[in-house]
Amino acid sequence: MAMPRVFPLPDRTSLARTTLIRMGVRIAVIMSLATLFSYLHIFNSFRTEALVQMEQSVVERSQREQAIFVLAEDNHKALKKALEERIRFWRTQDPSPRFEGMFVHLPDGSTRNIPQGFDGTKMPGVIVPKGVVIDDDLRRRILAAYEVVAQYGPAFHVRFTNTGVLLPEGVLVGYWPEGATWFQDVEATFSFLPMEYLTISLPENNPQRTSAWTGIFEDVPSKTWMVTVATPLDVDGRHVATITHDVLLEELMNRTIQDRLPGAYNFLVRDDGQLIAHPTIKMESGQGPYTIPKVLGMPEAVNSKEGTPEQRAHLSGIFEKLSTRAPGQRVLELPELGEYMAMERLKGPGWTFVTVLPEHVVSSAAIRASRYVLLFGLVSLIIELGIMYWVLKQQITRPLLDFTEATGKLEAGDFNVSLDIWREDELGQLAHAFHQMAGEIQRREEALRQANEGLELRVEERTRELKDAHRQLVESALQVGRAEIATNVLHNVGNVLSSVLISSMLAKERLSGLKLENVERVAALLEEHRGDLSAFIQGDKRGQTTLPFLTQLGKNLQSERKEILLLLNDVSRHTEHIGAIVNLQQRYARTSHHLHEQVDLRALVEDALRINQAALGRHSVKVERLLADIPSVLTEKHKVLLILVNLISNAKYALDAMPEAERRLSVRIERPLSDGFICIEVKDNGVGIAPELLTRIFQHGFTTRQEGHGFGLHSSALAAQELGGTLKVHSDGPGQGASFILELPVSAEQQGGQSHA
Repeated sequence: MAMPRVFPLPDRTSLARTTLIRMGVRIAVIMSLATLFSYLHIFNSFRTEALVQMEQSVVERSQREQAIFVLAEDNHKALKKALEERIRFWRTQDPSPRFEGMFVHLPDGSTRNIPQGFDGTKMPGVIVPKGVVIDDDLRRRILAAYEVVAQYGPAFHVRFTNTGVLLPEGVLVGYWPEGATWFQDVEATFSFLPMEYLTISLPENNPQRTSAWTGIFEDVPSKTWMVTVATPLDVDGRHVATITHDVLLEELMNRTIQDRLPGAYNFLVRDDGQLIAHPTIKMESGQGPYTIPKVLGMPEAVNSKEGTPEQRAHLSGIFEKLSTRAPGQRVLELPELGEYMAMERLKGPGWTFVTVLPEHVVSSAAIRASRYVLLFGLVSLIIELGIMYWVLKQQITRPLLDFTEATGKLEAGDFNVSLDIWREDELGQLAHAFHQMAGEIQRREEALRQANEGLELRVEERTRELKDAHRQLVESALQVGRAEIATNVLHNVGNVLSSVLISSMLAKERLSGLKLENVERVAALLEEHRGDLSAFIQGDKRGQTTLPFLTQLGKNLQSERKEILLLLNDVSRHTEHIGAIVNLQQRYARTSHHLHEQVDLRALVEDALRINQAALGRHSVKVERLLADIPSVLTEKHKVLLILVNLISNAKYALDAMPEAERRLSVRIERPLSDGFICIEVKDNGVGIAPELLTRIFQHGFTTRQEGHGFGLHSSALAAQELGGTLKVHSDGPGQGASFILELPVSAEQQGGQSHA
């Protein structure tokens, strides 16, 4: 096939240069004028809209954020009324019996809840510091506070981290589940008398006797910022208690910073300049809150390491404008700062929610959203498109049609193409490159055809090899599966056959021990005196002992008969279990269906112990049963029995190294857990398991016994999974014994869901 000729590359000139220069000048003039007029018109509209949106936003946000503070004050109204009622009630009662039954005076000088039975997650805690004199009046108020906090604290905990009642003598009664042990662990000399949440409720600091809010403070252990509301309670003109709630501020701070209008930022500030939340000036842990200086140049309240001095000075200027605004004014324009500001006061703690929007956000939005720019740009674009259309038609469209025809020829396999390669512009360059490309495509197509022919042969050969390898892998997998099933059957049947053999031997020993020759001698003696049987029984000394002997012999034979029947029943039950094991393993090999029945787990544990009874007795193992009274469970009986027999057998072997007097095995059944599972624990005090072996104990073929084969625990773990449960192991190390826990689901739905997981 003839190869296309290669032509020299002509000098390159720009096809689009002249056209783009002329069109660019026109478009630049038109768009500049349109943008100028549009911006002046839209800026005023966007500024008005932004101010209205800011005002609406701060009103809505303040109503939403103040809800928790309003709720706290409403809660205190209910607590205040309830506490006053209980105090008046206890004034008519003797508090000593109830007080002594709930609280105890400890050696450290403090009085607290009796430690036995105290659960700080469910009940209030009480701390009477050392040195506080407890009289009947104080006892009554402590009991009243305890009852009110116990009644309302758990319900209020949904929204508030704690509920407390402070008595002015220095006593604290509080419900704080997160600090469940705090009341038992706090120092006996602890005093909250100088704390702000108490001092703000004292008559000299709170003459109106209303709810008051502290400044924000950090809970040091959890590094969480919070604020406390304190409500005083006066009874008959005397300050008797202060009710408190702690309100966590982390979510409020995060919402203030993150939930904002586009381009704006929010912050929260108290009337005295204490900063609650700000996106750049943040309180560091351990340094306390940041207070905004009211006058520029004043020293700051804390050494904040976040936010530059310029940012803090800017915040001080905003706070000054905020403090001097007219009453009821929500929106301020700050031309000297280049910003707009909207603010609204929150009910409760006296905080102000502030939104600040930089002026450049409004101006940039006006530029981007200018409809006049879009309109004039569209008109300009239409005009220029008409001009461009005429130019492209003459200079580009017609040459491109030639390229399209050449491309069609290449697609059809015709590599002889003819294009105008003598143009002194980009299209000439493209035509020259197109000719070179056609020649290269022709060369590569021939090489590809030859490569494909060789590749097909290699693919066929490789396919045959993969099929052979796949067949060999399938045969190997089937052989391994059959071997594992056979091994499990032999192992589990072997455990039960040992018990069958022992029961048979015991029955044989019982039969051999029966002294039936004595019966034969008595019968011969009676036959000898058949004619004078009555005289023989009454007058002969041997005859007088005959009837008592026969009576005792009957009792002995009846007892032996019962023992032999029990042993034969064990043989029958063990034989039945052998058949069940074989059927179970056959089902493993051919089907995934499960046969469930109602099973009494306590009886099943007794069966497993009975199967191992002879071996346990032979090894002098003491068995302890801790079997809770639980309802029957829908499960596969023989799978569970298989697991228990394996676990008890392994425990027996683990006890061989222990002295006979110290060999102990315990089997425990616990009531269903909250997640719907029943636990069966088999625990021994034998050789134990090393920590590095705990992760391998259930692996196939792994064993720690010299004569072991490593199949029992592996098959037991698999059976537990198929039942929808798990098999776990715990050991504190060599010589510390081991505990195997079988967890089984109570319901069939859980079994089905997990066994197919």
